[in-house]
Amino acid sequence: MASIVVVGAGIIGTSLAYELQRRGQSVVLIDRNTPGQGASYGNMASIAVTEFMPASRPGIWAQMPKWLLDPRGPVRIRPSYVPRLIPWFLRFIAASRPSKLRELEEAGATLCTRAHEDLEALLKTTGLQHMLSAEGCLSLYVDEAEFRADRAHIEVLERFGFRYEILGGNAIRDIEPALTTKIGKAVLFPDNRSIADPYKLVLAIAERFRTLGGVVEQGTMSGFEHGEDGISAIRLNDGRLLAADKFVLAAGAFTARLSDMLKENIPLETERGYHTQIMDPGVSMRHSIIWPARAFMVAPTAGGIRVGGTVEMAGLDATPDYRRAQVLVTRAKEALPDLQVRQATEWMGHRPALPDTVPVMGQSAKRRNVWYATGHGHLGLTYAATTARLMSDIITGLEPPVDMKPYRVDRF
Repeated sequence: MASIVVVGAGIIGTSLAYELQRRGQSVVLIDRNTPGQGASYGNMASIAVTEFMPASRPGIWAQMPKWLLDPRGPVRIRPSYVPRLIPWFLRFIAASRPSKLRELEEAGATLCTRAHEDLEALLKTTGLQHMLSAEGCLSLYVDEAEFRADRAHIEVLERFGFRYEILGGNAIRDIEPALTTKIGKAVLFPDNRSIADPYKLVLAIAERFRTLGGVVEQGTMSGFEHGEDGISAIRLNDGRLLAADKFVLAAGAFTARLSDMLKENIPLETERGYHTQIMDPGVSMRHSIIWPARAFMVAPTAGGIRVGGTVEMAGLDATPDYRRAQVLVTRAKEALPDLQVRQATEWMGHRPALPDTVPVMGQSAKRRNVWYATGHGHLGLTYAATTARLMSDIITGLEPPVDMKPYRVDRF
């Protein structure tokens, strides 16, 4: 019998399983797919330490009506899904109070401040240091008006001490020649570095986990077995039981289905994200780029260039709408005029979204031997190593180096 079962083999669950196994625990990692096939397969490869601000902040509210009315806008809600979203949106609104925003910024900044230290430790112990780039990310602005619209973001970063550098004119194209001359100003975030291939990173960590004696299983959960002292096993669709002393639910956007089985309501939704992976783009890039006014990102990763972004609220079961990916490519060509779309593939995945943009990390409020690590939103890759460190401390009875109250499951 394993001492711990971790459910979910994305970057969060795999990193956590590896860290627990490294600390001498006997761990089984299970997923409905093979490791890395969910959101970790198609994320934008960014260690985005400057992007922890709550989605409910005023700058987002100001643009939301325009975005929702535009079928090509960066936020799309399928009409049939609106009734399901009402409770989530009420909590989203509650997270927009100024005093609450400050708390949420602090919770996100606490994790991002640790992100590189924890990531570099994880990469060192796994021998994967080569997968982290040396380059940062450029945020693009056509003019002063666009820059001023994003000024609140910069002010938050200043408050928490994150590094940035403002560039203008020729200095932008000196470091990224493929960018259009229409970009008049940019901000360089040197610490928003990239991963060479986020899917291969998950596979490599899973392989290191196996070499330490960890077990990887594939199967879909259908329920829990309840014992006298808590959960005794998880039940799979094929009839198998996986028994353990402790269980960690780290299944991304699918975690809500698991918590519902325990009658533990977590307001976890999926933000469906899209990307286009272009293997023959006709341009080269050193840095990732984001264009806040156009709401997209382009990153050199996985042997080519990846164009991604957008938020679609439509649940876990709706079919993909790849027009969302095509809109992003059209916008990317505004920034990179010579971009060619050759040898391209499209993808859609589920980001686990909580209404306050802060992940759930900690013990269940319903079952003493169940823990959660979910709801990391756009920052799963950024937070993964830190989540593995903090959760491993909690699960093994150590005192974590940060206050974990902001991340508790029963905060809603």
